Amino acid sequence: MTDEHNKPQEPIHYENLLPIDDHEEEVSVDGRPERRRGIYLLPNLFTTGALFSGFYAIVSGMHGKFEIAAIAIFIAMIFDGLDGRVARLTNTQSKFGAEYDSLSDMVSFGVAPALVAFSWALNGLGRFGWAVAFIYVACAALRLARFNTQIDTADSNYFSGLASPAAAAVVAGLIWVCAEEGWVGDNLPGALMFFAACLTAGAGFLMISSIKYHSFKGLNLRGRVPFVVMLAVIVAFGIFMVGEERALLLGFLLYALSGPAAIFYKKVRI
Repeated sequence: MTDEHNKPQEPIHYENLLPIDDHEEEVSVDGRPERRRGIYLLPNLFTTGALFSGFYAIVSGMHGKFEIAAIAIFIAMIFDGLDGRVARLTNTQSKFGAEYDSLSDMVSFGVAPALVAFSWALNGLGRFGWAVAFIYVACAALRLARFNTQIDTADSNYFSGLASPAAAAVVAGLIWVCAEEGWVGDNLPGALMFFAACLTAGAGFLMISSIKYHSFKGLNLRGRVPFVVMLAVIVAFGIFMVGEERALLLGFLLYALSGPAAIFYKKVRI
């Protein structure tokens, strides 16, 4: 009889011990569909950084650290801007990465700005503050859903509606400036609460509007530009050094207003 203890042992695949199925994704290789297993690590690390920054902003806002919360949202914007570019440069684009990026955007630029703004000012407005915070979150979700469904047909040079990171920057910029001035808690004027509510709701409605915003994706940094452009860059650096929070708020606020201003200008000319 064969000794069972002498039978060769099959190798143990430790990854099979985890109750997690490996991700499979269909890709096109030379026009033929193929299924690939696993995900790309590098671009998803940047997306995870954006997600963590948004989560950290929420936690900081809950503890009254509004300046840190606002900065965390801007850091999330940096990570969000890098993940897609890294994926394109390293040829590691995937459907998983696109969906993960969209969910990260919902947390960092949808939920986080609304909750931080609510903890900072909107909670003092009662149910109206609740409504404004929810409107912003809902508009961010609708904006991202529409963007995902139109990504293959939309003009890459323009956004339809204000992009969620830009809307988040307007809200976070206001919170950062006010926190620097000490306008938090009992020192927060009632008029500022109402203004914050209007700005938050306005940023939300701009996200779901059909107003065209320049995406700057076609910007050629290696091409020649007029000399006055370099002067404008120097002035921008000077303003930023005087107060980065004010410069960021002013810059993104002007960008948010540029869409409606362009429509108004066209109607006046007609």
